[in-house]
Amino acid sequence: MLAAREFNFDGLVGPSHNYAGLSFGNEASFANLKQASNPKQAALQGLAKMRALAARGFAQALLPPHMRPDFALLHRAGFRGGDAELLARAAKEAPMILASAYSAAPMWTANAATVSPSADSQDGRVHFTPANLNNKLHRAGEHEQTARTLRALFADPRHFVVHDALPSTPAFGDEGAANHTRLCREHGAAGVQMFVHGRAEFGGAPGPKRYPARQTLEASQAVARLHRLDPRRTRHVRQKPDVIDLGVFHNDVIAVGNGNVLFYHGDAFADEVATLIALRQTLAGVDAELVTLRVDAGEVLVADAVASYLFNSQLLTKADGKMALLIPHECRENPAVARYLEGLRGGVIDELIEFDLRQSMRNGGGPACLRLRVVLNAAEAGALHPGVVMTEALYQTLVAWVGRHYRDRIEAADLADLALAREIQGALEELSRILQLPGLYQF
Repeated sequence: MLAAREFNFDGLVGPSHNYAGLSFGNEASFANLKQASNPKQAALQGLAKMRALAARGFAQALLPPHMRPDFALLHRAGFRGGDAELLARAAKEAPMILASAYSAAPMWTANAATVSPSADSQDGRVHFTPANLNNKLHRAGEHEQTARTLRALFADPRHFVVHDALPSTPAFGDEGAANHTRLCREHGAAGVQMFVHGRAEFGGAPGPKRYPARQTLEASQAVARLHRLDPRRTRHVRQKPDVIDLGVFHNDVIAVGNGNVLFYHGDAFADEVATLIALRQTLAGVDAELVTLRVDAGEVLVADAVASYLFNSQLLTKADGKMALLIPHECRENPAVARYLEGLRGGVIDELIEFDLRQSMRNGGGPACLRLRVVLNAAEAGALHPGVVMTEALYQTLVAWVGRHYRDRIEAADLADLALAREIQGALEELSRILQLPGLYQF
């Protein structure tokens, strides 16, 4: 076993960050529909979190935004003409399609892919499968750029495999790491991978009634096969349908795991008892003991967990082996959640780290949405493209870049403006040079 570290790859918020309410089932996204956004503030909030964690010794990197607007989407939707005409016609005839073409949702890299470390894969390599995200128009095309980005960052075939996304069909609805948790004794040791689904395409129990179940059992099983996981250390768990209907559109809105600790709400899983028994038994096979932090509905209602994103937090192992919970400000502003957190410290979690991520939160994504976890041993970390690893110098460079290129206000009407499109394209071309990723974007 090689010593390994968990890298958090945070999504760098793109300059097209706006509130279009495109994600049905995500209540925060809908609540802020058509409000003015502040892309500059959003990017700086995310960068501040990355910088702070890197300064504390956590392995921190970033994934760049996707090119926007997606003119190819507008062409496929039947719009014709030059760029200015495309934007004007789409704004008039199909404003939600135009908003989809401008979506900055790739900032939430928990949906970028599912990742399995080499300690769990039978070929001893790190495996990535970009999520097809086929439940939502504004995200369904992301996997192409995500795959290009991952293949640029993790290019060495001796260490890494980046698969194609699953077929874009309802049977293989895949939302990435937001529905995947790895539990283990330590990051470099063999672990247990838990995949959480909301429905099964071919049989199974009824799904939710109000909001869509975005992850299917069939997709999770396919990813596990692609990653060459040992079936004896792979568990497929069903999300409770009722909580999906309360706005828990991904499992990471109701549960988060790290090491051998599972922090979750009592209503997270359709069969809580069977889930915990299976996890305990499977972890025992890799010399690990499951530690659970269960939050009861009498302590925090699901509605309060969704509003505050208590579970969409980052659970981080510190250098001393203890854990810190990284939460958004909204957790302090919710009375029930704040009361719970006051009594939390002193056990497995001995520190709370709080950040202002309000721009992301208003669009429906908290701390855990913003990061993709990738466990790398020393050899694999050495093969990672270094241009995306967060350092103080990179932080300062990116802050200056944001200051040059980002607007501090975007409204729905701005999406028809060709000047905005050109600003974004120029900014991202410069970013590819900063990150030493020539050819990252294709036109």
